Amino acid sequence: MTQTARLPEERPPPGRRAALRSRRWLLWVALLLLVGALLGALMFLAAAYEEGRDQADLERDTEALASDIRSALFRNVQTLQSLHSVAPTPDSWFAGAAEVLQRHREMVRLEWRDPSRRLISARDSGYVGDLFGSMSRAQSLVQMRQACDTAQRLSGPAFSPSYFWPMGDGTGFELMDMCLPVARAGQSSGFLVVTYSLPAVLAELTDRERLRGRSLAFAEPDGTRLAVHGTIVDQRRLQRASSLLDLPGHTLMLRLEGPRNVGSGFLGLFPNLLSAVVGTLSLALLAVLILLGRDMRKRQQVEHELAGALAFRQAMENSLITGLRARDMQGRITYVNPAFCQMVGYPADQLLGHDAPFPWWPTELAEEYGQRQAVRLAGQVLPREGYESVFQRSDGTRFPVLVIEAPLLDAQGVQTGFMGAILDLTEQRRVEELNRASQERLQATARLATVGEMASLLSHELNQPLAAISSYATGSLNLLQDPGPLPQGDIRQAMQRIAEQADRAGRVIKSVADFVRRRQQVREPVGPGDLIEAISPLLSLQAKKLNIALQVRIAPACPAVVCDRTMVEQVLLNLARNGMQAMPLGEPPLASGQRVLSIDVGPMVRPPVEAGARDWVEFAVTDHGQGLSEEVEQKLFTPFFTTKSEGMGLGLSLCRTVIEQHGGTLAHEPALPRGTVFRFRLPVA
Repeated sequence: MTQTARLPEERPPPGRRAALRSRRWLLWVALLLLVGALLGALMFLAAAYEEGRDQADLERDTEALASDIRSALFRNVQTLQSLHSVAPTPDSWFAGAAEVLQRHREMVRLEWRDPSRRLISARDSGYVGDLFGSMSRAQSLVQMRQACDTAQRLSGPAFSPSYFWPMGDGTGFELMDMCLPVARAGQSSGFLVVTYSLPAVLAELTDRERLRGRSLAFAEPDGTRLAVHGTIVDQRRLQRASSLLDLPGHTLMLRLEGPRNVGSGFLGLFPNLLSAVVGTLSLALLAVLILLGRDMRKRQQVEHELAGALAFRQAMENSLITGLRARDMQGRITYVNPAFCQMVGYPADQLLGHDAPFPWWPTELAEEYGQRQAVRLAGQVLPREGYESVFQRSDGTRFPVLVIEAPLLDAQGVQTGFMGAILDLTEQRRVEELNRASQERLQATARLATVGEMASLLSHELNQPLAAISSYATGSLNLLQDPGPLPQGDIRQAMQRIAEQADRAGRVIKSVADFVRRRQQVREPVGPGDLIEAISPLLSLQAKKLNIALQVRIAPACPAVVCDRTMVEQVLLNLARNGMQAMPLGEPPLASGQRVLSIDVGPMVRPPVEAGARDWVEFAVTDHGQGLSEEVEQKLFTPFFTTKSEGMGLGLSLCRTVIEQHGGTLAHEPALPRGTVFRFRLPVA
């Protein structure tokens, strides 16, 4: 996480965005064209490679077929030589020729001629019809003699040029003669002449597996086909290969034709398997490019949205007045926001990676803070539990803070550290101090107003002890001026009366001074009787003036309470004075014949379900006046609301605030048979 947040980047104007968008599209189009050209070149090269390979295979097969035919023809020469050696007579030769013709279908006629080329014996093949039915043998003697002349000159077999021989049914085929000189006992026995059918040579003397799906033909140099074996259905994609069949006396051209990629077409769209594979891979690559483009577009959109969200979050973090601080599992700082840096007075780069003790810890509290951090890192404190602390700025000033920390979890839910929020309580403490001072001033004002109202009562109450003191002093002086013996008992009694009356006046003045004097709030254990005794002189003055009986009932063994004595005394005094004023002169008294204000104090009875809860002491101030109307009840605790012409409307509001600050509550309810009861509770010491 970065140490500070960056503001969102300024978006370009619409014209520039359109230019950037068009440039991005041009780049994509150029990339697609380049990839398409590359794939086209690959497919072309693959097709050319496959075509060259198929052509090489076809030429190799053509050479092999020509070699097979040549080898078979020379094996036939050996067969004829064997025939002549085992059949010396024409009759025996005739029978042997029939057997040879039966085994070799490429031979259509065998002849034995003498050295002068006259026919000695001849035999036609049984696989061919009447060969010389339409034309006599004499029509082809020129080719035969040419071959025999060549054979005699070479002293070996020789072949004649091919010639077309018609049949009686209107068909015909190409024939070729082979002449072989033979001898017996060193003397020439003439010539053996074999007439070959060129179609039969192609069918019988070649490998049929090589010719599967192909066409083999003997052709002229100009391309005219002499004999053909095999047919091709698809004539659109043919490959041709030629090879010369060099025979003694004559040379033939052997031509092999076949379709490309026989048996390996890919749905007829590609000429060979490699092209199909390359084409498939090309289409897959184009599809991948399209998907990649869509993914990049979505990724760019998501990244743009993520960048906006991150910029918004960082801007929001930077605008916070709450300090944010992240630590890893070892307690090292991994992130701080600007508010925290401003709070402690250190830059972010100086805080990142820093370990305890941290620079914002006061020196004398560093050990205590280190122990507290060790406890939190050990997982002994509940998450999100806040605690107050004191930090020290870089300039040495200290300020109170509220630290709230919780586990920092990653996307998989694994804790990677701690995230803390730090609140500067300086302003809050200042506001609280101002509120406290304002409340004290209001309370002092209320006390002064109360004392002002009671000034006449105080003067009347003080006049009595002062007048008594004056009388006893005058009597004592008269006794001292009498020339007779001094009455020691009378003088001593007079002095005691003077002391009693002076003490009485002092208590009245002291109670008023203690009540009015401003003092610091200090909570201490105080007995309920002490609280009531402190305000009893003031209550007695008010009760005497209004002719009201004051009843104070404190439960036996009532425990002490923890409170600010002066503030609670003021609450009791305000509630008692309000109760007395709620019973003006002329109101009918109770059945006892006297108006009574009751103050009852006792421990609260705790229900069994609240076993173990805190103990409280309840104070109840009961008057028997006219009670409270519904309208007055709704506004009873509203500041500056009063039903008295000389009142300020702050008494009950301040009373409730004081009791709530002590953790208690102030409530009221009707009293029986009439009047109102105000109750509040304070915690037991």
